[in-house]
Amino acid sequence: MCRWAAYLGKPIYLQDVISAPDQSLLQQSLHARESKTETNGDGFGIALYGARRQPGVYRDVLPAWADANLASLAHQIRSGCFLAHVRASTGTATSRTNCHPFTVGKWSFMHNGQVGGFDNLRRRAEAMVDDHSYRHRLGTTDSEVLFLLAMSAGLDNCPKTALERAAGCLERLSRECGATPHMRMTVALSDGKTLYAARYASDRHAPSLYVGCSAVGHGHAVVSEPLGTDHGAWQEIPPGRFLTINRDGIRSEPFRPSAAATAQT
Repeated sequence: MCRWAAYLGKPIYLQDVISAPDQSLLQQSLHARESKTETNGDGFGIALYGARRQPGVYRDVLPAWADANLASLAHQIRSGCFLAHVRASTGTATSRTNCHPFTVGKWSFMHNGQVGGFDNLRRRAEAMVDDHSYRHRLGTTDSEVLFLLAMSAGLDNCPKTALERAAGCLERLSRECGATPHMRMTVALSDGKTLYAARYASDRHAPSLYVGCSAVGHGHAVVSEPLGTDHGAWQEIPPGRFLTINRDGIRSEPFRPSAAATAQT
């Protein structure tokens, strides 16, 4: 399991999420409190938005705590929208192409969780990604396939519906030829203007997810676990919910992947 944090609001220094809080993302890479895997040392990544339409990306295979460049950049760089991730591999190689966040055009995407028995269904899952999206397939993770399936299913038109179709497609394949647990996920994705997040599992063990409105700067943070000791600043997101966060605030809706869903091609 991995840990991640996403922010949308007035520009803040990346360190306000990544390294400064008591339970910052960097601290979670060493000692996560709400994950089966305490240490998340199989690489890290950041996707951040600035003046340009496409996000800038910095990823590496080093553990987050071992990269001095990460702390230095986080101390200097400000952004009004960024996604940050520390990885604990569920079996795929530790490589830059497997480190989150993944990006295509204006979109950035990161995931914590697993698709049960992905090795047995990988070929079928990849075949469901449309040709335009598949050319962006660089790594070997189930997370990247989930993102590209959502792209294939119309992410530009309706992120919620696209992600429901993508998650439903992978859950169906896992039930047919994979293994339990069939689907566990928290995801964050953004186009630089709106931040989306979801929490879901096919069983009762969805990965943890929280949102904070006043805990970080002047915006909204969605995190795998609270960044500090003031737990009152964070609200746990129930399983089966999809969040849309923008200047108007937070909208929470049911998130219902269909086991019979297929991505549009």
